[in-house]
Amino acid sequence: MSTPPPADRRTLIADTAIGLVAAAGLRGLTHRAVDAAAGLPAGSTSYYFRTRTALIAACYQRLAELDLADVDDGAAPGSAAPPATAVAPDRDAAAAALAALLYRWLTAGRERQLARFELSLEAARNPELQDDLHRAGAGARARAAGVAAALGSDRPDEAAELLVAWTEGLLYDRLAGALARSRPAPDLAELTGVARRMLAAVLADPA
Repeated sequence: MSTPPPADRRTLIADTAIGLVAAAGLRGLTHRAVDAAAGLPAGSTSYYFRTRTALIAACYQRLAELDLADVDDGAAPGSAAPPATAVAPDRDAAAAALAALLYRWLTAGRERQLARFELSLEAARNPELQDDLHRAGAGARARAAGVAAALGSDRPDEAAELLVAWTEGLLYDRLAGALARSRPAPDLAELTGVARRMLAAVLADPA
């Protein structure tokens, strides 16, 4: 089997580490565990990421990259919804795109979002990781502000902050909240209604 180039190996390590965090939390994240799970020779992970902080930073950067790619690409597989960053012709189209994105993150992307929650808490506590946390948050808000502006918001940055906060809250509530286990399976139609209400609220004239 050929050896993957360094860029691919870094991605493989980050993706494997994210999977370990999703499965076992940060306690499961060690250089040795990543080597074993990725099928790499012992010492490979520590060669590319010398410290645990560096490995966590790589995970966080990769998560942000994957999440923003989902936003830019559109929505759930098979969905006809437009990309979330496209200039949406109306609120219904924007709500459909947001709902499809939420559906993806609650289903196929569930484990990745759980890992992101774990790693976000670690980044919030560790000053060495806070720049990565800030960059990821800024990227998400920039995409949301673009959607808000396209839909006619006079204050797209404020609207974006609310939209991102509510989206994060919904994801956390349904994936890790107290009632997460008892909730029904994610439903695209229900999420579309939720997304429509969220957009109506963030685009309303401020009191």
